[in-house]
Parts: sequence; C-alpha cells; structure tokens
Amino acid sequence: MDIFRKAPMTQKKSHLQRHLGLSELIFLGVGSIVGTGIFTITGTSAAEYAGPAITISIIIAAICVTMSALFFAEFSSRLPHSGGVYRYIYTVFGEYPAWIAGWFMIIEFLGAISTAASGWGEYFKAFLQTFGISLPKALSGPFNPANGTYIDIVPVLLLLFVTILVLRGSKTALRFNSVLVVCKIAVLILFIALGLTAINVDNWSNFAPYGFGQLYGGKTGIMAGATLMFFAFLGFESICMAADETKDPQKKVPQGIFISIGLVTLLYVLFTLVLTGTVNYTKLNITDVVPFVLRSIGFPLAGNFVSVVVILTLVTVCISMMYALSRIIYNISCDGLLPVQFQKVSATSKVPNNATIFVGIVTMIFAGILPIELLALLVNIVTLAYLILLALGVIQLRRVHGEPKEGEFRTPFVPVLPILSIIICLSLMTQCGTEAWIGFFISFVLGTIIYFVYGYRHSKIGNGQVDD
Repeated sequence: MDIFRKAPMTQKKSHLQRHLGLSELIFLGVGSIVGTGIFTITGTSAAEYAGPAITISIIIAAICVTMSALFFAEFSSRLPHSGGVYRYIYTVFGEYPAWIAGWFMIIEFLGAISTAASGWGEYFKAFLQTFGISLPKALSGPFNPANGTYIDIVPVLLLLFVTILVLRGSKTALRFNSVLVVCKIAVLILFIALGLTAINVDNWSNFAPYGFGQLYGGKTGIMAGATLMFFAFLGFESICMAADETKDPQKKVPQGIFISIGLVTLLYVLFTLVLTGTVNYTKLNITDVVPFVLRSIGFPLAGNFVSVVVILTLVTVCISMMYALSRIIYNISCDGLLPVQFQKVSATSKVPNNATIFVGIVTMIFAGILPIELLALLVNIVTLAYLILLALGVIQLRRVHGEPKEGEFRTPFVPVLPILSIIICLSLMTQCGTEAWIGFFISFVLGTIIYFVYGYRHSKIGNGQVDD
C-alpha cells in the first residue's frame, strides 16, 4: 500500500478561465482576512488575554503568518496551480499527507464561513432590534429544543445569497467582493482617524497586565492573545486557490499574498492601538466593539454608521472563503480523492458548480442548526497544523527539486526560517484549549477513515490515470 505516492512537479492543465489580475487577488485576500476576527474578537482578546499588549499579539501572529506566506510564495511561483497546501504537499510528501492537509483546509474554511455567517447574523439581529423587530424564537438560534430554538434562519439566508452569487462566476463574485472590501477598509480607517482624536495615554499605562504568558501551554498573556488573534489573519491562503484563474500566477500570486498581509497588518496594529488607547481594556469584552468605542468617545452617529457597514462587509468573508473552498474541493476531486461529481464545471461561468453548491449546503447546515462555536474552536488548530506541513514542505522541496530557478520566488534562510515557523506554530497550538485538541484528533481520525475508505481506492495517480 503506497500512501506516499506523489503528484508530478509539472503544472496540471486547468479547465477554469484565467482572467484575474493583481488587484482582484489583493481584494480577495483582504476580503478573506479582514472580517469576523478584527471586528469581534479584538475586544475580548484585549480584555481577557493581553490588555493593550494585544498589539504585540497582533505582531506575533503577523510574523507567523508572514513566514508561512513566504513558503506559500515559493510554492506558488514554482507550482502555479490551484489547491494551495494540498497541492504543494502532494508534490513533495505524497498523497496521504496531502489529503490530511486538504482535509484540514476544508475544516478551516467550513468553520470560518459558518462562523462569519453566524457573526453577521448576530450583528443583523441586533440591528433589527434597535427598530423593535425580533424574529420568532424558533428561527433565531441553533438547534436547541430545550431553549425553544430550532434554526438560525438569518445566516442560512445569507449563505444562500452568497452561494448564488459565487455560482454566477468568479468575476461577478469578486467584483461584488471588491466593492465591499473598499467599504470595510474605509470603516477601519474612519475608526482609526476618529479614535486618534480621543487617545488617552493613561489607558496604556498598564500595557501588559497579563504579562507575556508562556511559550507553550499558556492560557493568558501576549502569547495566548497571539493564538486568538491568529484567527484574524485566516484567509490569506485563499489567494493560492485562485491560481488557476489568475493571469501570470507565478508573479501575481506571491505579490497578492504579501501586499494583502502587509496592508492588513498595518491596519490591525493601528486599529488595536486606537482601540485600547481610547477605552480602558477592561471595558472591551463585547462583540460589537467598534461601534461601542465610537459611541463611548462621542461619535454615536459614526458608531451607528459603522454598525451598518460592518453588517454589509462581513459578507465579503463568506464570499471569499466560499470561493476558495469550492476550488479546494474541486482540485481534490480532480485527483480522485473526492467524488467525481465535484469536478463538474459550468460551461458558461466556468465555476465548479457542484463543489460550490456542496459548500453552500454544508455551511448553511452548520450556521443554521449546529452550535457553531464547537466548529470554530477547530479553525485555528487545524490551520496551524497544516502550516507546519507547509514549512516542512519547503525544506523537502529544496531537497528533492533543488533551488528555485531564475524568476521564481526564493524563501530566504531555508531551513532555518521553516524550523522557526514550526516552533512558533507549535507554541500557538499549545495555547489552544482541551476542547480544540479533542476536536483536532477526532477530525484527524475521521479524515484518515475517509481517505482509506474512499480516497486511496479512487486516486487517479494510484490507478495510473492522467488528468487531462
């Protein structure tokens, strides 16, 4: 039984249409990254984990993400094919490790899409309540008959809209996404500009009330805050999923990754400094932290305006990640590890229809019926796990296939930088709670069962088939 059979280094032929440029990749990346994390968990992170030093947590998380981005960039320039970490690991380590990486990516994106939709639903329902409008209790929460709730209908309707939009084609979906990303960035800039007028340096006097924390196994402090804020950077890898639809992907994909992360990191640092400089960190343990701070410093109209814009712009996370996840499933299916039905591409819009519909249905179920917090706990830990595989993959790529050629991106300081990335990722993983680790091992076992029951037997490489 050969579970380490490798995909060839040569690029596979794509049946998708190449029409995306650098600007659209940047909007895709920023749209995926900036969302639920920065608008909802920064207040909790500051109040319960790191205090004003949440800015340092942001920088640590950004360093971790940037190192992984270097590895993504080298792989995407040497193997400019959609599929992300799954495709890269398939090339250097073989099929089973690649499937596990792809499986973790599927879990990450399912959790992120569902969590974003649920967060959007909470903002929207709170907004309706300001006008005295409330939904029937049975339709306003996940399945819990004892509590009188059976389905959270608002995120379900949102995901239905997003699914229809993504099915219309990547160009249409990403243009709509780009408009909302501009609005989202404008809100962050507005918050920073208004907040700078009300900075009280006394709020920073106890800058790190919880200390640095522990490198391994900590529960509070800067390092624990970094683990939580890592969630705010998830989604940058969605750019790699668009390689099959990008013009000149060897150059444009790495550029899109770095510009997106750089822009987001700058905004996050300024955002958290203003957040903790205007209101004492002990008062920030709320979900709608941005409107709260603006109202607290004397800008109630701006706070109400931001609430509306955040409701609209959180949609971009769902669009970007649903777009990316459908491409992940499409690529895995093309290799035979998932059913062939997911390979179907629309003749007109060149969209993987069945994969997109599947993602839409599953995320609607998760967001509408399940207690999504349990799934969200998995997102960080499975992402960190496959980023460790990515770091190991760069070392193996150099060992097996040599140095990058002229014109290809070169990750500096290999193998020192990948080893450092692995250490940081392991440190962040140990900050996760017991529930996350239990979910991680359950998902690993379930993914392994799926591979041996279906994937191994239907693998195209294993059956000697060549994908045309």
